[in-house]
Amino acid sequence: MGFSEKQESLVKESWEAMKLDIPHHSLRFFSLILEIAPAAKNMFSFLRDSDEVPQNNPKLKAHAVKVFKMTCEAAIQLREKGEVVVPDSSLKHLGSVHLKNGVISPHFEVVKEALLRTIQEGLGEKWNEEIGSSWGEAYDQLAAAIKNEMKQ
Repeated sequence: MGFSEKQESLVKESWEAMKLDIPHHSLRFFSLILEIAPAAKNMFSFLRDSDEVPQNNPKLKAHAVKVFKMTCEAAIQLREKGEVVVPDSSLKHLGSVHLKNGVISPHFEVVKEALLRTIQEGLGEKWNEEIGSSWGEAYDQLAAAIKNEMKQ
């Protein structure tokens, strides 16, 4: 069975709720990444030269929004096409940037954990396991597409 209409709907609806406070959620997302894997800080150009996660770093916010948005788009594609299809130029760029920054497979798991925890905290009582597994599947498929490009 593929990605269901309900799974897509859960991702889209929860993303709409998360978008209401992007600055808070993006800061929390990166704080969790660094809490789980402190060494990851050096992998982000906009965090490398700072002592802590800056509260008002526009690049941090933009990057977090990209991750959330691409995962949400992955969910929509999984429902419509049965796979994640990122435009070749975007995928090549993502693959090369991740490769250049030394990203390896376990790093994707750190980001996934931080993403899911951020969504869980952001949704509060609205969170449930079905939402988590829907976001998890969409993220896993997006990560697989990026990893595949990194091997090219």
